Amino acid sequence: MDNSFRFKNADYSAFISTKEYEADKEIGYQKEYLEELKKLTVRFGEKIGHAPSACVVTFGCQMNARDSEKLAGVLNEAGFEITESEEADLVVFNTCTVRDNANQRVYGRLGALHAMKKSYPDKKIIICGCMTQEPPVIEKLKKTYSFVNLIFGTHNIYKFPELLCKMFESDKLVIDVWKKSDEIVEAFPTVRKYPFKSGVNIMFGCDNYCTYCIVPYVRGRERSRRSSEILDEVRRLADDGVVEVMLLGQNVNSYGNGIEGEISFPELLSKTAKIPGIKRVRFMTSNPKDLSDELIDVMASSDVIARHLHLPVQSGSDRVLKAMNRHYTHDEYLALVAKLRKAIPDLSITTDMIVGFPTETPEDVDETVRLVKEVGFDNAFTFIYSKRTGTPAADLEMAMTPEKISECFDKVLKTVQDNARSCAAKLTGLKSVALVEELNEHDPSLVTGRLSNNYLVHFPGDASMIGKLVNVELTENKGFYFYGKAI
Repeated sequence: MDNSFRFKNADYSAFISTKEYEADKEIGYQKEYLEELKKLTVRFGEKIGHAPSACVVTFGCQMNARDSEKLAGVLNEAGFEITESEEADLVVFNTCTVRDNANQRVYGRLGALHAMKKSYPDKKIIICGCMTQEPPVIEKLKKTYSFVNLIFGTHNIYKFPELLCKMFESDKLVIDVWKKSDEIVEAFPTVRKYPFKSGVNIMFGCDNYCTYCIVPYVRGRERSRRSSEILDEVRRLADDGVVEVMLLGQNVNSYGNGIEGEISFPELLSKTAKIPGIKRVRFMTSNPKDLSDELIDVMASSDVIARHLHLPVQSGSDRVLKAMNRHYTHDEYLALVAKLRKAIPDLSITTDMIVGFPTETPEDVDETVRLVKEVGFDNAFTFIYSKRTGTPAADLEMAMTPEKISECFDKVLKTVQDNARSCAAKLTGLKSVALVEELNEHDPSLVTGRLSNNYLVHFPGDASMIGKLVNVELTENKGFYFYGKAI
């Protein structure tokens, strides 16, 4: 096997397997498939009469977004022009299945692609991600959306070059979905959305089994990458001009479990923040049940670590939290927040909340409203419970009607929004540092930057500032964002 070949901007050392010899073999296989894929891409272009284009559409979380960058990287390396238009010659839907409406969005968009494919039969359509790990979804795709060319899951994304080859060489639907995998593969060329910031996967899967959540069933059990490989990846990103990284995992607090001799997540966070060139480090998501004092100390001790923590609470009712299998109480969450704010006074805290969980009553929702007021969240993602077949909560009975759930949701949402406006208003006049992300989409004389605490600020500037850290003053609060000026 010729090991001299490397993808552009990729490092095959970032591959972990419980069996290293198998890892070496798999790396070699995928390199060979990529070379074959380049030839197939040329033939595809000759068939359609132009250089082929590809579009990768992301549904869901930051981990899906990072996966999409890998998918786009493989396609780009194979010879496809990457575009944001779904009229491309090849379209990939990287799906989410946390809530049913995410599935419905995909089905709706597939309908639009079907119309395109009727007039352009050579168009290739690929479905991957969490949604495809559900057997009923596979059956529906086969029956109703048979015009799709390739379906694969979350566990075998590293086989993308091989699967693309199979797709181009077959006139039938190709399906490759695994129930589970112990392997982690990060050896992909990537096309990053932002050249100055990047997500970095540190672990996959989840062992918490919250009763409403399908993630452990579609992403699998927890598997962590080696810290040495994560830190090497961050160093390469820094060398490539990245100034901000986000460490990604379903529950980063349990990073390293099951790997003998591995460092803890706080240690990993601390080492990441000390890498030359990295000016800001974020992370998500963090489960309250095992957020340690060590993590709080590390966050407090470094100006590089963002002053923002996403800490999903889900409910303020002890009874509902127990039914959700969350392993903390209303008061324990409040105590954790108090500890965080004592150590890091300028910390911004955001959260996730579910309204309408089975067995939840209006009185339980009142406890959530009380918690929102007590914590004073900077913002919250608030959702109506979505039944996910196969989870324990799916077998529980609903205690409220849909109308009552909607009424309770509006009550929680209003409390969240009122709180968020109040928190933001207190920051008016603050001097801070913004990482400029883009020209303002509504006013090109302004740029949009993100503060360490995750708030957005719009201020006068030009494209030369994109990717740079700029000192700003927040002059005007607009509820959930700011106008400001460079200082």
